[in-house]
Amino acid sequence: MSIRDDVEAQLKGLVGAAMPATLQASDATGVTVYIDLSAVDTMSCQFSELSILVPSLQNAPFDKLKKWAADLSQRITYLLENIGPLEFDPANGQVLIRSTPPHQLASGTQYYEIMLSSSGNGNFTLRRYKSVAGQPGRIAADLQMTHEVLLRLVEDLLDTMP
Repeated sequence: MSIRDDVEAQLKGLVGAAMPATLQASDATGVTVYIDLSAVDTMSCQFSELSILVPSLQNAPFDKLKKWAADLSQRITYLLENIGPLEFDPANGQVLIRSTPPHQLASGTQYYEIMLSSSGNGNFTLRRYKSVAGQPGRIAADLQMTHEVLLRLVEDLLDTMP
């Protein structure tokens, strides 16, 4: 069973289950997807973070991360905002991708943030944040999407992985 198929089966099994819950799916290479869910219904889900452990990226050359960031930014065009690489940190083996531009609301700003890292075990992390106008800092915001969009996102992340 592919990771995508495993995620789909687990989502269906979590409909109506007690939340929060963490969905975990992996393959024979050690690539593991984690989704920290806060709600699941028959059509959609809400989650705070989607992360992927990518053992083959551990201490990978920085160019691999840059290429993955570029490929992701071109391929994932169906979220609420477009995404693009924002910061490159070759010394720490990290690339930060954010919404370009962030979603502007009267009450503040919301944006996606993706961190690609080759340090540790190699990983991908997707979160959403919001800032409130007139207040310093930012707070985490849950992502909401249909099962279909989440499965497409997982598939695209895995397909673009170096």
